[in-house]
Amino acid sequence: MSAAAAGVREAQVRRALGLAVFTVVWNLIEGGVAITAAALSGSPALIGFGLDSFVESLSAAVLIWRLRVEQRQPERVEAVERRAVRLIGVTFLALAAFVAFESLRSLITGDKPESSAIGITITVLSLIAMPLLARRKKRLGAAMGDRSVQADGAQTAACAYLSIVVLVGLVLNAALGWWWADSLAALGVVVFLVQEGRAAFEAEHVDDCC
Repeated sequence: MSAAAAGVREAQVRRALGLAVFTVVWNLIEGGVAITAAALSGSPALIGFGLDSFVESLSAAVLIWRLRVEQRQPERVEAVERRAVRLIGVTFLALAAFVAFESLRSLITGDKPESSAIGITITVLSLIAMPLLARRKKRLGAAMGDRSVQADGAQTAACAYLSIVVLVGLVLNAALGWWWADSLAALGVVVFLVQEGRAAFEAEHVDDCC
């Protein structure tokens, strides 16, 4: 690699690191606010949304680690990244089981969550921020030819769709008193978590085979 190409790559890695750090900070704040709102309102959808935010922080942290290893010890990237991706996949599936249990329990017992202005606000903010962040990640990942950065961008884009599902449930509960819509939104979160967990294991399988 020429000195010029190496300089471009180094700048791209720094930009990717910046986006990943922002993702970690955003999701930690988002998750904390969502879990707090869930505790106040009893919303299964917000519980799932908050827990997912924490796992997204873990996923972005893995990307930060991978990029830093590339800067220092590139020969170690592949092996440790596979183990980290496997751990994230397991975490997604475990959270899916927990959120499914909570949402079904709420539906069966008729445990009605209260409306949550805080929950609605944080999901709206997520719906604004996540598509913009995802677009920047995907463009940078394509320019770098880096699958992990592109995959992280796709995961961020999926968070925007998740925000829509949760927001619809929260708004229906707040505006129309459809308490069950919150629990159905939580089951939508479960579908997302399962898909993300499967995607992590499939990505690992592709790396092993190819």
